Amino acid sequence: MLCDICKSNEASVFLTQIIDGKSQNVNLCDSCSKEYNVTDPTGFALADLLLGLGAGQEIQKGAAGSVCPICGFTQADFKKTGRLGCSACYDVFPEQLTSLLKAVHKGTHHTGKIPARQHQSLLHRDRLKSLQDDLDHAIHDEDYEKAATLRDQIRDLPKEGAHAV
Repeated sequence: MLCDICKSNEASVFLTQIIDGKSQNVNLCDSCSKEYNVTDPTGFALADLLLGLGAGQEIQKGAAGSVCPICGFTQADFKKTGRLGCSACYDVFPEQLTSLLKAVHKGTHHTGKIPARQHQSLLHRDRLKSLQDDLDHAIHDEDYEKAATLRDQIRDLPKEGAHAV
């Protein structure tokens, strides 16, 4: 297993922090664990390490004085508890959260599942929009043969969509 920070050395230090029943894991190589002073597990907070990764390190120093105007939460409070105080904290600490999400997950964009019927409906809608855009371009370019073909495809498309939905 590779180190979560340098992504090149073999991990030899495995950290797990459980907060309110939710587990967070970080795998470190020897050099990264020494660099981040991960020697005393009682004095170490996983949020400290995760917030210090990559570009978040410079941001963390500049945002040390940031305080949520709604709940009064600071970055130090977040690092101590591993949670935010309220929904407004997401707007107060966006850079820190982005670097944290990038470190914990594979990205910052969530793509979840949708029901199969809705998926078919979305595909149908996207196909219809694409055909209509192509039709508009064909008319603008005065390519009337292509426009007629696209018009026919658009006319036949609802029949296909009705079976899919």
